[in-house]
Amino acid sequence: MSTATTIGSSPLDAASATPMLLAVSYLRVSTREQAERGGTDDGFSIPAQREANARKADDLGARVVREFVDAGESARSVDRDGLKEMLAFIAATRVTFCIVHKLDRLARNRADDVKIHEALISAGVTLVSATESIDQTPSGMLVHGIMSSIAEFYSRNLATEVTNGLTQKLAQGGTPMRAPVGYLNVRRTDEQGREVRTVEVDPERAPLVRWAFETYAKGDTSVTGLLRDLTARGLTTVPSPKRPSKALGKNTLYKLLTNPYYAGVIRYKGALHPGAHEPLIEPTLFDQVQSLLKARNARMTRHVQHAHHLKGLLYCGSCGSRMLLDFATNPRGTTYAYFICSGRAAKKTTCTRRAVPVDVAERLVEDSYRGITISKTDYRPLAAEVAAVFDEQSAGREQEFADLTANRAMLEAESDKLLTAHFADALDLPTLKRHQDRIRAGLTDVEQRLAQHDEHHAGARAFLHDSLRLLTDAHRAYAHSDDGNRRLATQAFYTRLEITDDEQLRPRLAEPFATIVNQATGGEEAKRQHSTSSDVACSRKTLWVELTGIEPLTFSLRTKRSTN
Repeated sequence: MSTATTIGSSPLDAASATPMLLAVSYLRVSTREQAERGGTDDGFSIPAQREANARKADDLGARVVREFVDAGESARSVDRDGLKEMLAFIAATRVTFCIVHKLDRLARNRADDVKIHEALISAGVTLVSATESIDQTPSGMLVHGIMSSIAEFYSRNLATEVTNGLTQKLAQGGTPMRAPVGYLNVRRTDEQGREVRTVEVDPERAPLVRWAFETYAKGDTSVTGLLRDLTARGLTTVPSPKRPSKALGKNTLYKLLTNPYYAGVIRYKGALHPGAHEPLIEPTLFDQVQSLLKARNARMTRHVQHAHHLKGLLYCGSCGSRMLLDFATNPRGTTYAYFICSGRAAKKTTCTRRAVPVDVAERLVEDSYRGITISKTDYRPLAAEVAAVFDEQSAGREQEFADLTANRAMLEAESDKLLTAHFADALDLPTLKRHQDRIRAGLTDVEQRLAQHDEHHAGARAFLHDSLRLLTDAHRAYAHSDDGNRRLATQAFYTRLEITDDEQLRPRLAEPFATIVNQATGGEEAKRQHSTSSDVACSRKTLWVELTGIEPLTFSLRTKRSTN
């Protein structure tokens, strides 16, 4: 977090009318806790640095015109917002001094110190420390170099000590990181009065974590389905002073299922170490879950390698089973793609449905969009009729809207009266809070119901008209779309696409498209969709010739005249 504050901008002293020396002040603390210690955004350290820098500016006869603060930023990196803003300001402004509390506020390694100092020198700015004797003299530069080296040594030595401490804790089975969901980081005081940090099982979340592993190990659900069930059961993250608890995301749940910590093993920097914490599950259960996750990831990879925009959207018109995308390669290396009936392939049905070449299925689906496309001539009367029907259905909700609006006004007026009574000492604070909680809950309910009313009235109307406009350009838009958008369009327009045994497409339109097309065709579309006849607007007749020998299934196409 960085802030920049303008302290003053006048370069002239009011009494002598002579130019004053200008300075900038740079303040930094390493951690967010330091920045906020004491209950303020600045904590204790930053105000102390500010006062010391101000005194140094007075000694130099300079005025601090800008202050730059990096709160909770490490000096091991120069990628700090406050530092970058200060260097840009110095390059564009005539400043004489850059004042810091100590040199390690700017940098804690020699290389970064040299870069920053060179930038200051190039801008004609002198670096000044409020607590250290450095200047541009040879002795001052020597002190500068020594202090910079000391700061680098301190930083590296501290990092080494922290790493050694974490390694020692890990060797004893301790947890060198924040405990995952299902556990709690706790602090205790031992008999000698020393603070001990340890990990305990979270009594609220641990049972849900166990249930998640046990449920997924059964193989009957996916990560997405498991997440939905866990959210319904109330699993949330552990709240912190800065972040409230919230439901887990899919990535978080996946990390939970792959974390060996729950089986008593700590994974640290890629290595596994035995932990002293209480395991939530048995290692065999953890290994079973990992095997399922790997198997499903492998299936997803194969799915992506053989993707097609109609995959999963076609059904067999004979037995109703889903049609699967499959491939065959002849001895010459030529690969053929086609859709096959999953019922026949798995021998779950007695279906004798032949395979459908991919290009035939693509042509059938594209032609189906001709049958649902509405002409521009029919668009206007249909749009007017849709609007009239919608207005008629929505008329009954107007009274509800008026009642909700009146209720909101009544609650707001009551709240104003309560405040007036409280300020007049006629109502004590606990009673005021109790009534305010009731009113707040009532207003929240009213606002939600009003929002739903607006969404239904405006959103549904817009949705119907958008759907109507889509139908006026359906075939052309589909024909000129890429595979991704074709898949989305087919999922939106249709609930089911069946290919009959004589190579005709039997589509079922989704709402509201089915109602709109039915209205446009005078009810013929509804009869067509509910009829067992295969005489639909889009049809192709394929006569199969199954050859033996080196060739896979081949076919010849003959057009069957539509009986519509």
